[in-house]
Amino acid sequence: MTDYALLFRELAVPRLVGTPNHRTVREVLKRELAARGFSVEEHAFSGRPARALLGTPKLISGINLIAQRGRSAVWLVAHYDSKGQPVSMWARLVGFVALVIGLVWLPFAGGETWFVIPLAMGLSVLLLNRVTDKSAGAVDNATALVTVVMTLDQLPRDAPVGVIFPDAEEYGLVGARALRAERGELFTEAAVINLDGIDDVGGPVAFLHRPGRIGAAVADALHAWRSRWLPVIVDGMALAPVSRECVTIMKGNAETMTIVHTPRDTVARVRLDGAASVAAGLARVLREP
Repeated sequence: MTDYALLFRELAVPRLVGTPNHRTVREVLKRELAARGFSVEEHAFSGRPARALLGTPKLISGINLIAQRGRSAVWLVAHYDSKGQPVSMWARLVGFVALVIGLVWLPFAGGETWFVIPLAMGLSVLLLNRVTDKSAGAVDNATALVTVVMTLDQLPRDAPVGVIFPDAEEYGLVGARALRAERGELFTEAAVINLDGIDDVGGPVAFLHRPGRIGAAVADALHAWRSRWLPVIVDGMALAPVSRECVTIMKGNAETMTIVHTPRDTVARVRLDGAASVAAGLARVLREP
């Protein structure tokens, strides 16, 4: 029987793309998939990181993991890299909103200078949008990796469910964009369930990129709040155009947003209750014919 807490501790370590920990976590995931009868393919890729991230290389190379036990009518997806940043996701969101407010009101300011305040706030946060290796990425996204494993352990081995662990998500969906461009045929007739950030606190959210029967069933099973737009960047956005249907499942609240990408995103604050509840809901849906 899998010790999920032990697995979580193996995965929730700083693992920026290209670091030794990153390679170690990839091998751990291959080990867990192979133990469950999956054939694992490494899909190597290179791509440009997001322009909004400062101090990054011009080209990022990584390895996506593609695992199958036969036909895959559904893909469980969760990125396995992590990153740190000087400010949390919540601070970056506030800074972005402030920047937009300042830019929108700039043409109407006349002789007033009040708009300089939100502009300065937004630009300050933008200048702090640098990538580090100073976050263990427990919630983002080790919890989702464990959720995938928990789900697999509740399904029969002949279930038509495959697994994809994209790489370099934290650099701007680089791995998922490579999958879309180079392996799009994997998704054409399949449903994608992307998991990104499964905290113990807060409620589940279903980000419906391309609505469909399975995404709706998952949202129902989890009693998730549904949305067609959210202020987040997730792999489901890159995979939706080539898939039959696509949904991203998240779980958290404002507290979660204050710790993601910071050194405080550690194993110590996570019990995996959220992972267990989401996995149980996914398994109920995926066991149905």
